[in-house]
Amino acid sequence: MELKTVTIENPQELNMILGHSHFIKTVEDIYETMVTQIPMAKFGVAFCEASDKCLVRWDGTDPDLVELAKSNAMALSAGHSFIIFMKDAYPINVLNAIKNVPEVCRIFCATANPVEVIIAQTEQGRGIIGVIDGFPSKGVETEEDIRDRKKLLRIIGYKQS
Repeated sequence: MELKTVTIENPQELNMILGHSHFIKTVEDIYETMVTQIPMAKFGVAFCEASDKCLVRWDGTDPDLVELAKSNAMALSAGHSFIIFMKDAYPINVLNAIKNVPEVCRIFCATANPVEVIIAQTEQGRGIIGVIDGFPSKGVETEEDIRDRKKLLRIIGYKQS
């Protein structure tokens, strides 16, 4: 077995979700979930099929995000993984719905941070072992940091005053 890392290309620091699934129907079901949860959503999704033709299956509402998802899925080429890139949306708005898609087995990360994916490769194929999401901790928040965090959550509408 060989261990590799694949850096997710995300030049615009878009929010993304990386997960594992089990069936070709994943692409259509994720598409339906995204547009149901966020009407007018701008996103692209790609899914690495791990049997039969072993193609990268794809869908979405934004051609650039679809291309980004497809190119990252090809770079991963890890069995039954999927990646979603979204614009003007946050994973928090769709994450539970994505987790409830019947084919979805696991979510590895949901982030806009830089991501490195740890891949194991064998003679049979490739699989995701885990992810490195962002950077190491630099310290513990202060009282001022707590105030700033709480203020930000209220400004962007995720908490009430």
